[in-house]
Amino acid sequence: MNRRRWIEDELIIAFALYCQMQFGRIHQRNPIIINVSNQIDRTPSALAMKMLNFSSLDPEILDSGRSGLGNASLKDEEIWNEFHENWGVAVEKAQELLDNGLTEETEVEDFSSEDIVTKIKARRKQGFFRNSVLSSYKETCCISGLNYSKFLIASHIKPWSEDKENRLNPRNGLCLSMLYDRAFDLGFITIAPDYKVKVSELLKKKATDSYSKRNLHQVESRKIALPEKFLPAKEFLEYHNNNVFKS
Repeated sequence: MNRRRWIEDELIIAFALYCQMQFGRIHQRNPIIINVSNQIDRTPSALAMKMLNFSSLDPEILDSGRSGLGNASLKDEEIWNEFHENWGVAVEKAQELLDNGLTEETEVEDFSSEDIVTKIKARRKQGFFRNSVLSSYKETCCISGLNYSKFLIASHIKPWSEDKENRLNPRNGLCLSMLYDRAFDLGFITIAPDYKVKVSELLKKKATDSYSKRNLHQVESRKIALPEKFLPAKEFLEYHNNNVFKS
């Protein structure tokens, strides 16, 4: 059995992976866990167990009656806090460790351009946000129940342009279908701090066709399906209600 002490870089990778994976898929047979464990010279079982250690620090997991393994160390807690205090910096470091630089999957031939490297890094960080949000909602729109990932968006609650520090914070995200993402982005619907949908009166007046009435008007007061982790922060919901929603 591998008993060597976990170093900080390995813990960062384990937590980044935890963020992007559904709780029920954290096990040693998961191909992603097997692949990453090989990269860090750990067994799949050891990596899965470390990820479950992190779940014992997760309030949403604990509130659901699950407890993970309950053996989180002080260093595990430090990594947890490091991410929650500055998602942007922590995610960038995690992605660099996971990617080990530019990969062969990138379709760019000339890596010398600083602009190209910046765009690739940005895309990967956005991928972290999308994976974290969609996995938290089990790849299901929290309003409609649609669960085909190609039609789903990791929507920012507080807009990307308004809060640089929380661009990658999964608690600033909702899993929405394309329709609801667009309506939410434009302020025609919002989610109240009690997690119920509010529909703009302006939308009700302007969109009067049967499709809009069935798919937009009628979601008024519907409670969203809550994620298994990274519950939407009420401060972000309040911001959207007060500054984006066309009340």
